[in-house]
Amino acid sequence: MAKQEFLAEAVRLATESVENGWGGPFGAVISRNGEIIARGQNRVLLTGDPTAHAEIETIHKAIQVLNPEAPSIDGEHVNESTLELVPRPEGSPDPVPERARMLQGCAIYISGAPCPMCMSAIYWSRIDAVYFSCDLAATAKIGFDDAFQYEDFQKPLDQRRILIEQIHPELGAEAYKAWMEKADRHPY
Repeated sequence: MAKQEFLAEAVRLATESVENGWGGPFGAVISRNGEIIARGQNRVLLTGDPTAHAEIETIHKAIQVLNPEAPSIDGEHVNESTLELVPRPEGSPDPVPERARMLQGCAIYISGAPCPMCMSAIYWSRIDAVYFSCDLAATAKIGFDDAFQYEDFQKPLDQRRILIEQIHPELGAEAYKAWMEKADRHPY
């Protein structure tokens, strides 16, 4: 399939979301090796979950497709990771020599530019490429303005819209110490 076909499917999903009253006009597909492996659409109104954006829904589905053997907390392979470790790309500033593959080798196609939450999820999932149709300005014109979030992230913590305050760092340090002392930790 061509990029335009992947994007057309994302837009079809976005339109379906609007028509069914599930959420905003946002749809996404993730492709790998020229095929769609996952589809998703905005379902914020359907679920009441403010994180149910098309990109997040699609990433969840792609992970299920590519990692079907993932153990559940109460399942057969408790406390095991099935994520393959791969070496960091040459020239990467990453201090860890290898990390879990996640969605490397995949691309995501989206009806609109990703919000900061979705863009973070895309980075964390290590998707190789992002293609979108409508930009942030077009998205703002229909009532979904994410610009203030991007702007807020650039401010010092004490100047942000939401109170952000570090408290009791010694408590969190216990979990960090456990991570660093774990001989078989699985970087992701």
